[in-house]
Parts: sequence; C-alpha cells; structure tokens
Amino acid sequence: MNRTLFPCAFLLSAALLSSCGDPPAEQSALKGVDRSFLDTTVSPAQDFFLYANGGWLKKTEIPPSEGAWGAFSMLREQNQEKLRMILEEAAAKTDAPKGSSEQLIGDYYYSAMDTARIESEGLNPLKADLDRINGMKSKDDLLDVMAYMHSHFTFAPFVAYVGQDPKKSDLMIVSMYQGGLGLPDKDYYFRPDPASQELRDKYIRHVENVFLLMGDKPEDAAKKAKTVWNIENKLASASMNVIELRDLQSQYNKMTLADLQKLCPELDWKKYFEKIGIASVDSLIVAQKKFFQEMSGTLKSVPLDDWKVYLTYGWVDENAVALSRKFEEERFDFYGRTMGGAKEMKPRWKRAIESTDRSLGDALGKVFVDRHFTADAKKKVNEMVDNLTAAYRERIKTLDWMSDATKQQANAKLDKIMRKLGYPDVWKDYSSITITRESFARNRLACSNYEFKRMIAKLGKPVDKTEWGMTPPTINAYYNPSMNEIVFPAGIMQYPFFDITQDDALNYGGMGAVIGHELTHGFDDQGCQFNGEGNMVNWWTKDDSIKFKARTKMVVDQFNNYVALDTLRVRGELTLGENIADLGGLTIAYYAYMKSLEGKEKKVLDGFTPEQRFFLGWAKVWCVKYTDPFLKQQVLTNPHSPGNFRVNGPVSNMKEFYAAFNVKEGDAMYRPENERAAIW
Repeated sequence: MNRTLFPCAFLLSAALLSSCGDPPAEQSALKGVDRSFLDTTVSPAQDFFLYANGGWLKKTEIPPSEGAWGAFSMLREQNQEKLRMILEEAAAKTDAPKGSSEQLIGDYYYSAMDTARIESEGLNPLKADLDRINGMKSKDDLLDVMAYMHSHFTFAPFVAYVGQDPKKSDLMIVSMYQGGLGLPDKDYYFRPDPASQELRDKYIRHVENVFLLMGDKPEDAAKKAKTVWNIENKLASASMNVIELRDLQSQYNKMTLADLQKLCPELDWKKYFEKIGIASVDSLIVAQKKFFQEMSGTLKSVPLDDWKVYLTYGWVDENAVALSRKFEEERFDFYGRTMGGAKEMKPRWKRAIESTDRSLGDALGKVFVDRHFTADAKKKVNEMVDNLTAAYRERIKTLDWMSDATKQQANAKLDKIMRKLGYPDVWKDYSSITITRESFARNRLACSNYEFKRMIAKLGKPVDKTEWGMTPPTINAYYNPSMNEIVFPAGIMQYPFFDITQDDALNYGGMGAVIGHELTHGFDDQGCQFNGEGNMVNWWTKDDSIKFKARTKMVVDQFNNYVALDTLRVRGELTLGENIADLGGLTIAYYAYMKSLEGKEKKVLDGFTPEQRFFLGWAKVWCVKYTDPFLKQQVLTNPHSPGNFRVNGPVSNMKEFYAAFNVKEGDAMYRPENERAAIW
C-alpha cells in the first residue's frame, strides 16, 4: 500500500477519530483503500464523492472510444482481455468439432474480425432480406416482413415477447409492447428547445446518410429520411415516455386475441402469430393499448411504399455493426459520437468480443468461469448474501413506520428470494446454430433467430427457473420480480467490486451494497408490487402503503434538486426505483458488515476506521466521468442517477455516514433529520 502522509485536512479528521479511542493505524495485509483515488484537499463532509474519487478524476481522461469511464469500465477492460485470449485461442483452432462451443465462438469471432471479407461483402449479406422488403405488394406482405424481422429480434413498429404473466408468474404469456423508434424515448421527438431540435435534425441526416450509403441519389435519400421520420413521429405520439413506462399497473391489459383484433384491426393477428411460430394464442397482454390502437390507424394511412422505406432503414441500421465500415461508422457517428459523446469507435477486437458475448454468451461464459471464477469466490459471495438477508430481516423488524401485518408479508417475500451467483446451473445448447467463418452478418442473424425461437418455445411450458437473463462475463446484476430472484454474473464479482484478498469493509461497501441494491429492488416502488411468488398483487395495508409513498416522495424531491449538467436536473421520478435500491442496499450492507464484525476488534487499517472504509468502498464503485452528451442522455432516459449522486445521495440520508466522517450541521453533506429519507 501507498503509505504517504495525509494532508492536514485529513489529519484533522483522523485526529478527531483518534481522540475517540480508536487503535493506531495498521498496515493492512489485505487489499485496502487505494489512496490514489482520494482527493484529501476536499472534506468528506463537503463532497464525499470528490473526496473519495477526486484524485482519480483529476488524472483520468475518458478514452476517445467511450462516452463515460469509471469502475465498471475498468473492470470491463480486465474482463475483455481475458475474453480476448479465450476467443483468439478458439479462432486459431480450425479443427474443433462442428457444433461444439469452441467451434461456435471461434468461428463467430473469426468472422467478426475478418474485415477484408466484411468489406468485400458490402450489403450482400442483407440482399435477400432487402429484396423481400422492397418486393412487398400488399398488407399481407407487410405482415410477413414484420414477422420475419421480429423473428430476428428487430422489432418495428411493435414488440412481441413471451415471458411470465405478472399476475400469474407460473404462466408464460405473450406480451405486446410499443416500439419502432430510432431515438431513445418519446420525448426526444417533441421537446421544443433548440438543442432537441438540433438533435432531431442530426438524426434525420443520419437516416439520410444510410440511404446514401445504400446508393440512393441525394434527393431520394432526403425524401426517404423524411418518410422514416414521419412514421416514427406518428408512433412516438402514441407512445408512453420513460416515466410513464414505470407505471406497471396501467400496462397490465390482459385480453383475448379477438380483443386485440378489435383494438388493432389493420393486422391479421392470428396470421402474424403463426408466422412467428405461435400456433394459437388464448390470451395476451397489451402493455400500451393506446399505442396499438393508434398504430392501427398508421398502418392504414401510411402507403405501402413508405413502409418499405421505413423497414429498409430499420433493417440496415440494426445490422450496420456487421456490415462494411462505412455503415458501421455512420451508425457510430450518430449513436456513439452525437448521442454518446465518444470520439472514435472501439477497437475491432472489443466490438467483436461484445458481439460474441451477446450472441453466444453461455458458450463463451462457460470457458470464462472455468478460468477466472473460483469456488472460493462464489462461497464468499454466498456468505455475504446470507449476512445481507439476515440484516434485511433485522431491519424489517425495527421499522417504526410499518405494521406487523405488512412486515410479515415482507419477510415472507424475503425468505423466498432465489439467488443465482456466478453462472447458470444449466447452460444453453447452441449446437443447432450453424456458425461459419464466411459471414459475420449472417452469423449474427442466425444467433438472433435462435434466441427468438428459444423464447417463443417457452409458451405453454413450465417456467424455467434455471434461466439467466445475463451472460456470465457481464459486469452487471439484476433483480427479476416475476422470478423473485437476484442474479450476479461472475463478471461483476471481481475487483474493485469484490475480491477475496480485499478488506471486508471494501467488499461489503462494494459488492455487498450491490447485493443489497438488488435485494432492495424487490421492495422498491415497483418491486414492492410483487409478492414472494412473483405475482403482481398488493400485500400492503392501506396505511403502510401511504407511509411508504410519503417516504419515497422524499427521495424523489431529494434527487430532483440535483443539477447534473448546466440547468439539467436529475429526474427523481425516473430514477426513484434505483435510488431506493441504492439507499436500501447501502444501509443493509452496512449492517451486514457490522454483523460480520461481531466479536472482532474494529481495527484502523490504512488510516481508516472500518466504517470509513465501508463507505469508501461504496464510493469507489461509482467513480465515473462523463462526456456531456452521454450525461445528458443518461439524465433524460436512464433510470440510474449519475455516479456522483449515487454516492452522495444515499450517504447523506444515513446517520451512520455522519458518525463515520464527523458530518455536522452546516456541512454540504448534511441534511436536516426531517429531510433524510429512511425506507428500508
């Protein structure tokens, strides 16, 4: 460890802590606090995010291929180097048995790296598909083309999905959703400010450029771009925006196939479902009824030739990442550079790895976990989950705002949460997919078609509780309310989030809080609408529900006051679920860590108390820098708050943080007690 002395500001804080009887600082035998991240010219009581991460922020430049850079990015870099070695070894082997994981990932990666062949192919891999679109002569042909596109997970102008019935979680059901937009959210189409209008103009130019690359004359490309825009504008006007989409109850609209036919009569729905592989549909869920009702009018009023233009653009742009460089660069120019703030594309090998992981993630992930995820790591994380669950149970018991009846239901749900750690018990069988070295684009389409057929095949079968929604190398985690499960891929269970050779305070502040975050999603403003069986039913007393909403409103108000960029504020309503999960997860992780210390001496290591190290572990997880375009898009569309607010927001509600860093009234991190949100 770096043992350099602290500046005076830090020594003042350390002196105050030492006067309370803490033992002298010790050198930690485990990985401890990385001082290079700190900026001790900033008081933790004034801006904890800057105190914990300011040193890193000062010396770190966002790579030109990225719109943001932080702890997740750094771990992704480590994982990608490991995956690169796996894939290069597989690609070098030309005699792997056909259909084996080694053959599939090796040939897929090889095809993604074969830029000479990709350049020579041009649009040829999509020629038959584009001919099919341009050859449409009737609305029946339009239905056929849409079904074909959907069968490759390209959903325009709507989405069809097979998943669990939110109110009957043991039943797989067809659900229908809005779709078909090229911009991230409905509001992008209608915000009146000049910056939004400029972005819309750039999007239209992007669409125009795609047609120019396909060989259209400038005047024809401009006309087609306007056609695409007009259709998207109609679809957007009927869509819900990102905040409205958080209202789950309003989107549970169960109906018969005949009801859907009445709601949207311009499509023959029986024929559509047959085309995508579903022989019969007894009932289904239409999430956004208004969208499908108005989509029917759009299908009727928009000429078939315009639909050809719209679907052609959608198909080419969706597959641009597997086409020649001019198409890939055009897509990057708008979505990566204009929308995301990146200056250049990622290296080819990184893009090829990401595509392989998306398409054949279980085959790649199995090798990854065999090499890089130990049984000891899984055992340690499992112990942390045990401690966090126990701490959650204790916290529920002490809640002064919740009745015994609701507490009983909350504990019943907590008891039934299923955990999935590291990797699935049952791996996907990809042997039915034909992967060759001849065409990256066709390989990609073959994999998307496999996944769609796999999804459709779930209808009418028992719910598969072994299934994972993320690949093992993924640096992320999730809670699924219909399964009532928390899922943590091996990819995220690594340094800096977790390391068996790291100080437990940092592990609990990092991985522990992430685990607590996902547990709390089962009890946030959306997750709390589902019971222990994964059914969307009310298990709250009326009075407790009112008290819960009052406390969540405090979180909304708190985050609405955070200014992210210029005058752009965090959207408290959009980020509510994630902010509740951060606050609850960090609180539970703190008490789980304290529980793990029972009977042990609380040592000062690296100059920090256990409590301080815990909160520094949390702050390091969310160290991040953003480009302005990326940050703006995140605030407008992402349910997660920017990293600095994910650090400072939760801790400013916690008396435990105040005690750890001697936060007093008048400090910037101080919030009056009556304004501190305390939920779980």
